[in-house]
Amino acid sequence: MLKTAQTIVVLSLTATLLHAQEADLAKKLANPVADLISVPIQSNYDFGVGPGDGTKWTTNIQPVIPFGLNEHWNLISRTVLPVIDQEGLAPAGDSLDEFGLGDTVQSFFFSPKESSPIWGIGPVFLIPTATDDLLGTGKWGAGPTAVVLKQEGAWTCGALANHIWDFAGDGDRSPVNATYLQPFVAYVTHTHTTFSLNTESTYDWQNNQWTVPINFQISQMFKIGHHPMQAFLGARYYAEKPDDGPEWGLRLGITFLFPKS
Repeated sequence: MLKTAQTIVVLSLTATLLHAQEADLAKKLANPVADLISVPIQSNYDFGVGPGDGTKWTTNIQPVIPFGLNEHWNLISRTVLPVIDQEGLAPAGDSLDEFGLGDTVQSFFFSPKESSPIWGIGPVFLIPTATDDLLGTGKWGAGPTAVVLKQEGAWTCGALANHIWDFAGDGDRSPVNATYLQPFVAYVTHTHTTFSLNTESTYDWQNNQWTVPINFQISQMFKIGHHPMQAFLGARYYAEKPDDGPEWGLRLGITFLFPKS
């Protein structure tokens, strides 16, 4: 009887510990500068693009890798490498159909290990990795980036921003001078389900044009064996866009997690 009671207690404590660890992982995923290695693969499907009302499928491979600089500071590397498939963007007779890599955006955040609110600041770089002129800018760019957020209980609220100017590349291509703003709010439930709302707004200073998609997303933590993951699904509406910009879109994907043991 005593051994049975001890076993029940051990199993209960183990389940409680695992639940707390998964809750901590879900909360860290809502923090862009968390000390957690993750690899989100995010697919975005936009409709009504261009004068031909075409579609654009952009799959962003987004590894996030933290490096401990010392006992007080982390360096967070955030990479966005897009794989793009666009079809039917132009009217019949013209072709803007293309599949390949887009330009890479590489950010580095210097972030204190302990702070309230949580914040990070550093440089961002635009790398012309596009495999076709239709899929990229043909420019090298750089600028500042910053993030600030507050986590209180199940809630995370904050904003991420950057600005990129081009400094080299194809002189025949349009200049790059763009501001990116991403305010966000997320709520994590006791079942490790995350509801999030954000905008991923870009202002093109060259053409004086906003692109403002409003995204709603539901994410769920789960495990395959001992490996934690998060799947997500969402939709977005473009509150502001260029004349040939998309009207609405869907988002889905999965995040692979590599927590410290």
